[in-house]
Amino acid sequence: MSAPAEPPQALVLLAKAPVPGRVKTRLHAAFRPEEAALLARACLQDTLEAIAAAPVAHRIVALDGVPGRWLPPGTDVVPQPPGDLAARLAAAFRATLDRPRHAPALLVGMDTPQLGVHLAAVDFAGADALLGLTDDGGYWAIGLREADDRVFDGIPMSTPRTGAVQLARLRTLGLRVRLLPRLRDIDEPADARAVALGAPGTSFAAEWRRLSQIRPRS
Repeated sequence: MSAPAEPPQALVLLAKAPVPGRVKTRLHAAFRPEEAALLARACLQDTLEAIAAAPVAHRIVALDGVPGRWLPPGTDVVPQPPGDLAARLAAAFRATLDRPRHAPALLVGMDTPQLGVHLAAVDFAGADALLGLTDDGGYWAIGLREADDRVFDGIPMSTPRTGAVQLARLRTLGLRVRLLPRLRDIDEPADARAVALGAPGTSFAAEWRRLSQIRPRS
C-alpha cells in the first residue's frame, strides 16, 4: 500500500516587486521596461492565485522591494535580506521553517505563471526534498523539511547547470529527493511567447497578447 499524500504545510513565493527597470530586464529586447514590469506583475498574479488555491495551511511571500496593491490583503510578507540568490533562498527557508508547523515547505519563484496545476499535486510523502527543474537548467521550485544553509552554500545560481548542481547537493546531503514536473520559466522574449501560448488562460498570457497585439484563438 502506498503512503498517504503529504502536501506541504507552507508555500513560499520568492518575489521581486514589479518595478520598471528592476524586473524582467532580459525582456527589454522586445518590451519597454514598463511593459516588462506589467508582465512581471501578471506573473505574480498567476502565481499568487495558484498559491491561494493550493491545499496548504501557510502562504508566505519573501519579498525584494516594497509591497504594493498586487499583493492580496493579509499576505504574510517577510523581507529578503541582502546577498546573492543562494543566501536569499536559505534565508527564506530559515524564516519559514523556524516555525515547526510550517514544515515541510515548498518555495517557488515568480517566473512560471503556468505552475498552478502542479502545485495541487505536490507531495512530500517518502521524500525529504523536492526539486522542480526548468528547461534552461535552473529550477522553479525547491522543497525542504528542515532549513539547512548547506543546501544552497556555493551553488552557482542562474547558470545552465544550477539545477543539476542543486540536485547533486541535495543527494550529497543524504536527502531523499522527489522531482517535480519540468517547466519553462520566463527569462527571454522567446520564453514569454512559449509560456503564453502554452498557458493561454493565464493572466500572463493575456498581458503578453495585449502587449504583443496578438489576439487569442477562438
